[in-house]
Amino acid sequence: MTGPQVRILTGTDPERLVATDHTVWFDEVPGRSAEEQLIGLPDTHRFAAEVDGADPGTYAGIYGVFPLTLSVPGGARPRSIPCAGLTWVGVHPDHRRKGVLTAMIRDHLERVRAEERTHVSALHASEPGIYGRYGYGLASLELHVSLSRGATLTAPHLDTEAALITTHLASVADPDVAKRLRECHLAQARLGEVVGAEGYYERICTEPPERLRDKEPHRVLFARRDGRDVGFAIFRRSHKWEKARPAGELEVMALVGGPAALLTLSRRLVDFDLMGTVKLRGVGADDPVIHWAGGPRSTSDVETYDSLWVRLVDLPEALEARAWSAPCDVVVEVEDAAAPWNHGVWRIRAGAAGEAEVARATETADVRLPVQALGAAYLGGGNLVAMLRAGLIEERRAGAAAELWRGLRTDMAPAAAMPF
Repeated sequence: MTGPQVRILTGTDPERLVATDHTVWFDEVPGRSAEEQLIGLPDTHRFAAEVDGADPGTYAGIYGVFPLTLSVPGGARPRSIPCAGLTWVGVHPDHRRKGVLTAMIRDHLERVRAEERTHVSALHASEPGIYGRYGYGLASLELHVSLSRGATLTAPHLDTEAALITTHLASVADPDVAKRLRECHLAQARLGEVVGAEGYYERICTEPPERLRDKEPHRVLFARRDGRDVGFAIFRRSHKWEKARPAGELEVMALVGGPAALLTLSRRLVDFDLMGTVKLRGVGADDPVIHWAGGPRSTSDVETYDSLWVRLVDLPEALEARAWSAPCDVVVEVEDAAAPWNHGVWRIRAGAAGEAEVARATETADVRLPVQALGAAYLGGGNLVAMLRAGLIEERRAGAAAELWRGLRTDMAPAAAMPF
């Protein structure tokens, strides 16, 4: 006996979209219009699942897509490629385990495949056990680093450059801040970071009342050099007093810029009055702040989480879109049930100049792996040799996994990506 037919269509009814979202996520219902709640998510990028007999006030499932660019390996500096940012994914409780999520993911992958320029999808996983089943691989890590107020950040060979950078405080409600954030992020994006359209930054800058219960509105600390923005930190502070002494917490949700700008911003963040702890979220695995602090035990705490999950939708186009770090010639057998057009045997040949050619092959595969392994390694963060040792991929020619990994890996681990 087959289950109900699931139909995926454009979510043209914003009221039903947000009603479904509130049912799935059970947050406080905002006192704002549906369109205000959907700010930054284009109406052409909102999708819904319909099932016969479902509640007409909600959808069986919903998902959205932020148009993003993703910074991928590009040789001397990262290059930007289009990326479909999967977000707002939810299945109504009445329709769980009926194939709704599978139908929505398949619809998403087919839509991305149909786009001429976009070959990659990415997401932040609310429940990380789900998306590996659909071919997403964990491509970068995010650290939450806690520093005490007044922490010493030592970087003697950056001090001269950092002295040329000033900081300026703004509010997310100030005019043109969303535009400034995007322009700065475009110019400063590091490997693994995503940059959205201006509406994405307008969404970040929108502070609904239900998110401000007893909280400070988010602030933006811009780093500037020679009259232009070269970095920023988005943060908010909360009051706390211990034994009549100030012990507030300053929490940073995003920190963007080159090394000197990051050093200047970090030193300013640990110097705010009335604070006891500064918590930096979104710190990449190779970000310098732990070195500046003197190592992990010189911080108050370091926590590790998953950051960006990457999915190769058009496998050959995606692999050819990034630069390769070393020559390789490896035949891979890719398992991909969710995007069967990727399934099968491919020959990956990368040259010394960093270019790659990926084509269907008839030879015996050197390596057998699931598509999520290539997604994890795509930004240079997911180690294929470690996956081999863990029994997650199979090697049929000795040394083939290491050869493929040398082509994919990067000198620095990818940075953590801003939430979307």
